[in-house]
Amino acid sequence: MSTETLTDAVVTGLVADATAAPSMHNAQPWLFHYGRRSRTLVLRADFERRMPQADPSTRALHIGCGAALLNLRVSAAHHGLDAVTTLLPAPSEPALLASVRLDDLPDTPRGRAGEELRALHPAIANRHTSRYPFDERAIPDDVRARLADAARAEGADFAFLTEPHLGTVLDLIRDAEGYDRSNPAREAEQAHWVRYTKSDAPVDGIPDYAFGPRDATERATNRDFDSTSSLAGRARVLFEQRPQLALLSTEGDRPADWLRAGQALERVLLAATLEQVSTSFATQPLEWPELRWVLREPVHGTGHPQMIIRLGYGPTGPHTPRRPLDRVLTIEP
Repeated sequence: MSTETLTDAVVTGLVADATAAPSMHNAQPWLFHYGRRSRTLVLRADFERRMPQADPSTRALHIGCGAALLNLRVSAAHHGLDAVTTLLPAPSEPALLASVRLDDLPDTPRGRAGEELRALHPAIANRHTSRYPFDERAIPDDVRARLADAARAEGADFAFLTEPHLGTVLDLIRDAEGYDRSNPAREAEQAHWVRYTKSDAPVDGIPDYAFGPRDATERATNRDFDSTSSLAGRARVLFEQRPQLALLSTEGDRPADWLRAGQALERVLLAATLEQVSTSFATQPLEWPELRWVLREPVHGTGHPQMIIRLGYGPTGPHTPRRPLDRVLTIEP
């Protein structure tokens, strides 16, 4: 792609793909700025969308922005562009998370890596969080291996949990859910991001149609966004008895590691989507420091836990709203 064909419309399309990424409570805490002369997109954190109760360190905010960054790279490859990415290019500016220079995709090993990203592009529009029950069919070993490779390509570890560690993590998820419900400040913060569509026309947050059903056994791993039980007619159903959970970890635990974790997370989610595997999250214990460190596998576990992912075969989740692009993207005159 030549400079002349890198139009504002193309840049807008890149950012539209980027903003399809998941983020905590669908807060979409990102801002983009494009410089025409430098052919560079800058990603900034929108700290007005941080969650000081559940995410005081902004770890989850960085992970969401990292997921958007991965989508941007995938979209660039789809358009024949090489997204030359620098994380945290100005350490004195904590809101400046990444710069992405858009070059022509070279005929080199780097260009071939771009082809691997290009293959993920169809999954961007089809990846949605599913808070529905999955069936009991096990994800095959070859699919599990490809998902681990996807995380490894972005510098993260990805491992499915096995007993007895799985049982421990399930207990921690339920403990954390109970801690949340007994903490009025956290409950209020979560409620701030819930959207009831009879009265709202949401552009962010978790809409009521995406809550999913309640677990009849009250043991599901999904976060319950209808904690006040105010949504009439919400079904109660049985979820899988033993959910298939995976833990994504990084060697370090600083902002750059969180951004890498977000890119690895989204690469796994897109790869899973192409494999017809549905996904959701169980982040509750990650938001309590005293529980987060217990998530690591006690014998062989290494690294810092960044995300718990629930995977399986079942319904895909609904599309959730996105902020208008003119609120998240500026293009220099």
